[in-house]
Amino acid sequence: MVLIHGTGADEDKIAPTQEMLAQMGEYNEQLVKAGIMLDGQGLHPSAKGARVVFDASGTSVVDGPFTESKELLAGYWIWQVSSLEEAVEWAKRCPSDPDLGSTQVLEIRPVFEAEDFGAEYTPELREKDERLAEEIKAQHGGA
Repeated sequence: MVLIHGTGADEDKIAPTQEMLAQMGEYNEQLVKAGIMLDGQGLHPSAKGARVVFDASGTSVVDGPFTESKELLAGYWIWQVSSLEEAVEWAKRCPSDPDLGSTQVLEIRPVFEAEDFGAEYTPELREKDERLAEEIKAQHGGA
């Protein structure tokens, strides 16, 4: 998974230009043609979101915006690549706009697969997860 970070302070000032949208569209097309892009979306500003916080005193909800945050998620991709090195090479090709006045950061994090959990991931747990995955596909038309 590739996480696209933004900054809280600049979040409401940054609007993609037509040129930037075209560049990102071309980049996404390259990812799709290479067969590695499984999904990807941009996220609305944190002003339209909320955080659910769990701590010792219970659960609370904090409405956005999260201007005190130094880093916020601005979007993501899910890629299927053979190695971290391959993901880094693709990420280095991502268009960026230094005129936006903030640093763009792409964070690459592998998604867990069943084999990563070892013996703790019992056949019963695997079967339950597979059933849930099938239910999700059925609910959303196989998407």
